[in-house]
Amino acid sequence: MPAPYPPPVAPKPRKRRRKPLSWAAPQRWRRTFRYFYLRFLRLRGSPREIARGLAAGVFAGAFPFFGFQTIFGIALAAVVRGNKIMAAAGTWISNPLTYVPIYAFNFKLGSLLLGMSSSEIDFSSQQSIREWMSMGMDISAALIVGSCLVGLVASVIGYSVGLNLAVRYRQARRQKRQRGQRGR
Repeated sequence: MPAPYPPPVAPKPRKRRRKPLSWAAPQRWRRTFRYFYLRFLRLRGSPREIARGLAAGVFAGAFPFFGFQTIFGIALAAVVRGNKIMAAAGTWISNPLTYVPIYAFNFKLGSLLLGMSSSEIDFSSQQSIREWMSMGMDISAALIVGSCLVGLVASVIGYSVGLNLAVRYRQARRQKRQRGQRGR
């Protein structure tokens, strides 16, 4: 006896139409940036935790540990019970545009505190660069001492600014939410 119905036929897969690459890429970047921006604004934790995380990141960003500043900042934020995302963001005070001025200032300050004469080092000649490299430990000590002091001062400033901004943002958000509930 023949089958009463023909066998089912699988539908042809539809080809997805892609948007032109020139339009899709910027749109995707905008959406990704907006997503992380909104996550950044909606950080969980008290304003004090957020400020402690920022201070830890700023402190870590003052040190010349290229590539390890973020790890150092997050570890420090864990110790002081700060927000780890803000710690990672705070390390960006030192970036490729600010490395040289920050570390030059840190070195000058450290050499001043250690009683070293930083004016003897002239970076314009090849001979002085060799002398500078041979001073290795003295240079490192001056840079670390200067970075520690600059990091302490910058982290105190970062804490107070971060606390102020976090409290203001939370208050504005609370007021906006209350206005929205009254209008219903």
